[in-house]
Amino acid sequence: MMNQEFYNRGLEKAKQKDYAGAIEAFKQAIELDPDFSAAYIQRGLAYYQSDAILPAVSDYTEAIKLDGKNAKAYYYRALARLTLKNLPGALEDVEKAIQLNFNDAAAYDLRGIVRRKQGYIEEAIASFKKAAELYLEKKDHKNTRLCLEKIKQLQPKSQPAINAVISKPAPIISTQDYFTQLLEKAEKGDTREAIADLNWILKADSQDAQAYCCRGVVYCKIGNYREAITDFNQAIKLNFQDAVVYRNRGKARSQIGDQQGALADINQALKMQPEDNLAYIARGNVYQSMGDYLAAIQDYSHAVQNHPEHPLAYYNRGIAYTCLEEMSNAVADYQKAASIYCQQEDWDNYQQVLNSLQKIQSSRPETNKATYNLLRQRLLRMVGGHWEIAQRLIQQKKDFYPGMLEEWYLQAVIDDLERDSR
Repeated sequence: MMNQEFYNRGLEKAKQKDYAGAIEAFKQAIELDPDFSAAYIQRGLAYYQSDAILPAVSDYTEAIKLDGKNAKAYYYRALARLTLKNLPGALEDVEKAIQLNFNDAAAYDLRGIVRRKQGYIEEAIASFKKAAELYLEKKDHKNTRLCLEKIKQLQPKSQPAINAVISKPAPIISTQDYFTQLLEKAEKGDTREAIADLNWILKADSQDAQAYCCRGVVYCKIGNYREAITDFNQAIKLNFQDAVVYRNRGKARSQIGDQQGALADINQALKMQPEDNLAYIARGNVYQSMGDYLAAIQDYSHAVQNHPEHPLAYYNRGIAYTCLEEMSNAVADYQKAASIYCQQEDWDNYQQVLNSLQKIQSSRPETNKATYNLLRQRLLRMVGGHWEIAQRLIQQKKDFYPGMLEEWYLQAVIDDLERDSR
């Protein structure tokens, strides 16, 4: 049939990028058969490649009139409408294309682009994710990776700039920030969702070293230390050179009893990042588990020196002091940790520190009445005999440092007053 010959000639010319010749051939095929919907689609593609977008849309529309079940016609018209910045029309067409062919990866990819341009970032991410899954099933790793990159770039900042224009596209962030957000999600308790996201990333790209490291950290958080070590090993094999992978592998090795291996890893982390407070705390924990409390205290003290407001360093040093039966030092560290956790409104850790304080309290002798009376008299003289002032100062200490002995509160107020007088 002549119309088919002209159609085939048009396909060949389009393949050779002779779009003018292709348009003419498809035109002749349509003149011979006005119901030839495939010819309208192909002529539309030739128009589109020639930057004649409006004629392309007209041809796709004609093809849809002839065959309303043709998903490709809707997809191509959506693509053309997107070029014309007709976002509502493009979205309507791509939704129809997906309805007719729900396994079309390209249609989901296009929908992601449209929703991103409309500012619906979460919906765009969901579309790119679905597209990547379908591309992956087809073993189209190039397009799978492209979709993955789009997802990484589309994580919006939590707080928009005050003077930002509302219609401005959401800012893209770095890959590092994307993984940081996943770790923050795990820190908030969404470990299952974080691991699911990381599993999907690694399914799409099995060579993503940073994803292995990130998943290893989440595994550590939920106590799957052997799985964590496996992931950290893989990250190192893929040449992921970052102190965090050695520090966290060291923590995981310590948890399964390999203390020497843990020390080797954390020492390596400190070589790479000499002032990493978390590495000093981690190494202090290893020393403490080995019974080397003096070495542990030294590492915790180094962390405190670098970061005076790090509550975990004080708390863990307090534990080490307790093991050495240096109770006054332990109490001081517990109190400092409790104060920081209170300011941070981290009530779970605050309560844990208070519990440790109460254990020390229960192991210490009851207040000596004679000592108490002497301290009381001394404090009374310092406030000019106005006991109500002393009571108010004592209550402030009790509110901030609950669970201590009465003589401790008296001595603390006296120390404050003496310091103020100096």
